[in-house]
Amino acid sequence: MTAVTFDQRLLSLQDKLLYFALSLTANDEDARDLLQETTLKALTYREQFVNNTNFKAWIFTIMKNTFINNYRRNQKSRNTFESTEDAIRAAYKHNYASETPENVYAVMEMSSKVDKLDDDFRVPFKMHTQGFKYKEIADKLELPIGTVKSRIFFTRKKLQEMLKDK
Repeated sequence: MTAVTFDQRLLSLQDKLLYFALSLTANDEDARDLLQETTLKALTYREQFVNNTNFKAWIFTIMKNTFINNYRRNQKSRNTFESTEDAIRAAYKHNYASETPENVYAVMEMSSKVDKLDDDFRVPFKMHTQGFKYKEIADKLELPIGTVKSRIFFTRKKLQEMLKDK
């Protein structure tokens, strides 16, 4: 198959691929990203396409495999915590089996300091430690993303000041 024929066939499938991507992701933006990634992979690996085989099936398989790989990668990288205390403990000490009383006390003290903060600072900070992204926090709290980032930054600074050894 010539490069021109390959490109024409690939372009003719864009609408069907977008519909399939939407069925996989249930999100327009993610579907468009998946379509773009699939198209790029198809163009990059066009030499691997075997003539006289089902072109449409080959492209759709690339999309399905790309979606699965992205999903697995996202699941592995996602760090969510049950509570702020769990997040603080995880950041403070990676080995839970050897927690010392001092570490447990430090986590409890940190959690109590976080709970004493104003809602404007406490809520975004807790959401952030629970694994929410800045954009998700901004959308949920209906705030500009810059405000969310600055509140989390200032909360960290406040906590550092509150927890300084005297």
